Amino acid sequence: MMVTVSETYPKTFSHIGISVPDLDAAVKFYTKVLGWYLIMPATEITEDNSAIGEMCSDVFGVNWRKFRIAHLSTGDRIGIELFEFNNQQQPENNFEYWKTGVFHFSVQDPNLEELAEKIVAAGGKKRMKAPRYYYPGEKPYRMIYMEDPFGNIIEIYSHSYELHYSSGAYGA
Repeated sequence: MMVTVSETYPKTFSHIGISVPDLDAAVKFYTKVLGWYLIMPATEITEDNSAIGEMCSDVFGVNWRKFRIAHLSTGDRIGIELFEFNNQQQPENNFEYWKTGVFHFSVQDPNLEELAEKIVAAGGKKRMKAPRYYYPGEKPYRMIYMEDPFGNIIEIYSHSYELHYSSGAYGA
């Protein structure tokens, strides 16, 4: 049954799917470095007539054969699906920000410098030399772009998204 709503309201974020070349290494990275919870361990999904197999064929087309998936959750209950596809390709440069699509995701940590160092120690890298302050000398709001060990771009904010932008973070 379709429910109609007469006015627009903000939707909540449910989850995001992230492709990785090594599911086991990604689960370890995201649970140990970002502290996300593993809510469903790695599972292999195969192309068949099961409900999940048919759903994946609807999405991926035919001949996808199989993939592995694990489900994680952030501290604020956002779901993370990690996918390792059978024919996974890791581009040399995964930062094609000018192309349509998601080019990064963001996490929040008041000690972003420490988290940035943990990411580097776990095989990731900094995309910026140092964190940037949105309001230097006025507010401690800062951010930094990072890259996980698999080439996915992670932005870290020190404070909430609303605090960063509600005061006009780009200046007048």
